[in-house]
Amino acid sequence: MVDPNNLGPSLETPSLTVWYVSFAIAGVCITLVVILVAIILTMARRIAVQATSITEALEQSRVNTLPMWDVATVNEGLTGIVGSAQAARGVLEERL
Repeated sequence: MVDPNNLGPSLETPSLTVWYVSFAIAGVCITLVVILVAIILTMARRIAVQATSITEALEQSRVNTLPMWDVATVNEGLTGIVGSAQAARGVLEERL
């Protein structure tokens, strides 16, 4: 049966509840994204500061260990001196 009082689509104002809920969800999502980006940027800054201090410590270690490369040269020189001293000792012992 057809209802004679039903004249087609309703002309009542639509409910805005769905819009309000959608805006609230969008606001929460945007807030969460902003918080996460802030955390990521804070961690990146902390990592950059630590990387700088690590680089400085490594540079100081490099400077402190540079003389170790001269150990071979000193060793060669000392070997020559010891050899010469032994030869001189041998010559002196022969003369005595």
